[in-house]
Amino acid sequence: MADHNENLTPSKLLQAETQSWNQLYFFIEHVTLKCALQLDIPNVITEHGKPMTISKLTSSLPISPSKFPYFHRLTRILVHYGFLILQKHDDKNIDDDEGCYSLAPADRYVVKDGPWNSMEDQDTFFFKAWNCLGDWFKNDDPSAFYTAYGDLFWSKLSSDPSTGSWFNENMSRDSRSFMNVLIGNEVKYVFEGLTSLVDVGGGTGTVAMSIAKSFPDMKCIVLDLPPVVANLQGSENLEFVAGDMFQKIPPANAVLLKSILHDWNDEECVKILKNCKEAIRGSGKVIIIDMVMENPELDDESVQAQLFIDMLMMVFVGSKERNKKEWEKLFLDSGFTSYKIILTLGLRSIIELYP
Repeated sequence: MADHNENLTPSKLLQAETQSWNQLYFFIEHVTLKCALQLDIPNVITEHGKPMTISKLTSSLPISPSKFPYFHRLTRILVHYGFLILQKHDDKNIDDDEGCYSLAPADRYVVKDGPWNSMEDQDTFFFKAWNCLGDWFKNDDPSAFYTAYGDLFWSKLSSDPSTGSWFNENMSRDSRSFMNVLIGNEVKYVFEGLTSLVDVGGGTGTVAMSIAKSFPDMKCIVLDLPPVVANLQGSENLEFVAGDMFQKIPPANAVLLKSILHDWNDEECVKILKNCKEAIRGSGKVIIIDMVMENPELDDESVQAQLFIDMLMMVFVGSKERNKKEWEKLFLDSGFTSYKIILTLGLRSIIELYP
């Protein structure tokens, strides 16, 4: 049998070895982040109000004294991953070698009330499905989640109130964070001039509330399934409507689909979009907030995040993130005549779709 390494130089072999180790132990980034959340590191630093020395941080956390000598190794790798920032301190009475730790900008997402502060809770729920990915490729199940649980992801959310509540709360946090950027950005003109808008699959109304507050003359409707909107109270220009986007969408100037279409396959997306087209009655528009894959303007970190989320959609619901060509086919198959991608905000883009 031929040795595939025989033509590699020593430096190439060592590089390959390093790459193999990194691939093999890639999971360590996740488990060390989980450990940081279990120890409440983000919240302790946030509540302290300024960078903390390692001795101060250690004494403020629920760590056994026998583990104090190990803690700096956890903070060292968290700094390497960009979760923590190590900086010099201003106090001359403190050892120069100690330094101070502060949170990186991304950590604002995992502090209390942050968009993903329940990341720790996802482990069991998430990894059971991921661990079935290989089996899923060998069978005819609609998703790896189905292989793991014997049920569809959406059915699981409906039948398990705690899981459904966890999902809705996380989507609400994500929407709150994104809308703060969107409404505070110059692209809020997307909503200007509209007299009515339906937020399809709008959950507990985080997005619609933000829009209704910024545009008090606009009538906003949140459309979602009855268990989601039951007992939710609207306001003067905000109404919650129980319904099914696959059946009918209330008429309005505009229909908003934020992170909706990536949940469904092409056939299901066409059904949704056709109902959107009927709702805007020929003169309005559909506003889509979703990812556009293979965007050459994105940096490597953003591309990796998009690829991760694309895999997430495949594993959990058998759907996908789409590139420009795939979006265009959906629009044409749904009977729309034109569209434009008006802006990319982070990983997601805003698409306006016209009949």
